[in-house]
Amino acid sequence: MLKEFKQSHFFLFLGILFLFTISFFLFPEFFSSEVSYVRSEEILKPIKKILKPDVLPLDKVAYDKKLNELANNPPPLPPVTKVVKDPKTGAENTVTIEPKPISYPWPVKTVYPNAGALLPFNRIIAYYGNLYSKKMGVLGEYPEAEMFAKLETEVKKWEVADPTTRVIPALHYIAVVAQANAGTDGKYRARMPDKEIDKVMAMAEKINAIVFLDIQVGFSTLQVEVPYFEKYLKLPNVHLGVDPEFSMKGNIRPGKVVGTLDATDINFSADYLAKLVKENNLPPKVLIVHRYTQKMMTNYQNIKPLPEVQILMHMDGWGGKAKKINTYKQFVQKEPVQFTGFKLFYKNDVFDPGAVLMTPEDLLKLNPQPSYIQFQ
Repeated sequence: MLKEFKQSHFFLFLGILFLFTISFFLFPEFFSSEVSYVRSEEILKPIKKILKPDVLPLDKVAYDKKLNELANNPPPLPPVTKVVKDPKTGAENTVTIEPKPISYPWPVKTVYPNAGALLPFNRIIAYYGNLYSKKMGVLGEYPEAEMFAKLETEVKKWEVADPTTRVIPALHYIAVVAQANAGTDGKYRARMPDKEIDKVMAMAEKINAIVFLDIQVGFSTLQVEVPYFEKYLKLPNVHLGVDPEFSMKGNIRPGKVVGTLDATDINFSADYLAKLVKENNLPPKVLIVHRYTQKMMTNYQNIKPLPEVQILMHMDGWGGKAKKINTYKQFVQKEPVQFTGFKLFYKNDVFDPGAVLMTPEDLLKLNPQPSYIQFQ
C-alpha cells in the first residue's frame, strides 16, 4: 500500500515537472525579469482588429452648439438708444429700443442623429471621379500616390483654417455613370464592376478615408440602382451620393438637358440606407444630393432626415467665385434641408482670366458653412 502511494506521488511529480518545462519554453515572459513590450503589442494586434471603438452617446448640447456655429448667422443687432419728445409736454426722454428678432433658416430644426454620426463635428474633404476616366475628376486623373498627396494638401489646409472641426478625407467614386449611348437595356447608364469599386475601397483603406458611391441613373431610377450596391452600403465606411443632373424624365438623353429628382426619390434612398443601418448596427450614413439649379430638386421641403441618415445638399456648379456663391445662396441656403456641401473644380472654376480657386477661408464665410467639400 505504501509502495503504491509513493509510486503515484512520483508520477505526479514527473507530470508537474513536465508541464513546468513546457511552460518555460512556450511562455518565457512569465519566467523573465525583463518586460517584453514587443510581445505585448503582438498579442494585442488581433484583439485591436476584433474590438470596435466605443461610440459615445450624442451630446445634444454640443451638437446644437456646433450647428449654430455652422449656421454662421450674423450677430444680433444691438439695442438703439434715442431721444423721444412727449408731444403734449415737450419733455424729452431717452428710451432704448430693442431690435426685432430675426428668424434665420439655419440651423435646420430636425431630428437628432444616432450615436456615431459624422456631422456636424467633422468636415469631409473628398476627391471625386471614376478610375476609367481622367476627365471625370481628380480621383481618376492622377496616379494613386500623386492623388493622395494632393488630397492630403487640401485636408491640411482645412485643418489650419478651422482647427475646431476634425477633417476626414473621402474618395467619392461614380459607381453608376450616365452614358451617351443607350446600352443593352436602353437605360443610358453603366454600372461599374465590383473590381473597380474594390480598388477604391483598397485605396481608401490606405489613407483611412471614407467612401461615397455616386449614382447617375440615366433613364433608370434610384429605386433600381441603390439596392444594387447593398453589399458595399452595409459597410460602416461607405456612404451614398445621388446626382439629379443625370436623372432623365423625358426622352432626351443624359448630357443634353439637366435632369431632376424629387423628394420622394431622396426619401426612398434615405429609408433604404436607414434599413441597412438598423439591420447591421451601423453608425448613421451620409446621403449627398448634388444640386445647382432649381428644377434639379423638387419638393425639397418634403425631404425627411432620419436618425440613421444625415442628408447633405451639395452645390456642385462651376464658374467664378461670385457665380458659385450666388448658386449656393439660391439653391442651397434658401432651401434648407439639413447639411450643406460645396464643390470646387480645379479646372472649370479658373477658366476666366484672373480667376482663382476658392479657399477654405472663402467657404468659411458662407452662411451656412459647408460640412462637405468636394474637388473635381
